[in-house]
Amino acid sequence: MTVAQTLGVVPNQFVLEHLPNSVFPEDDEWVALVRAPEGLTVVREAPPSVEADRWVGFYGGATAHGLDTPGMLAAIISPLAEARISVFVASTYHADLVLVPEYKLDVAKAVLQEAGHRIQG
Repeated sequence: MTVAQTLGVVPNQFVLEHLPNSVFPEDDEWVALVRAPEGLTVVREAPPSVEADRWVGFYGGATAHGLDTPGMLAAIISPLAEARISVFVASTYHADLVLVPEYKLDVAKAVLQEAGHRIQG
């Protein structure tokens, strides 16, 4: 069963960094942090001058949900996985930020719409 959602395309592009020997970044220019035994993963807005793999995000803030609502994230990432599109996810209390490689944005939009989701932006 697909949980249809309204997803906005975040206007910014992002870069992902792995800092193996850090517990916190040296600056506050980050969007999301995940600390794990192998180090720190940092999601940042992509500066124009940085030549790196860029990611773009879908955010389900328009269909915010509680933590006890099952299937919301699976409804987004399952069709993307079936289309062989990589994702990086940062979840908030109310919704999920699903990042896909920037060069796959148009394909990801089409896949999500075909799965029943509404895309804004």
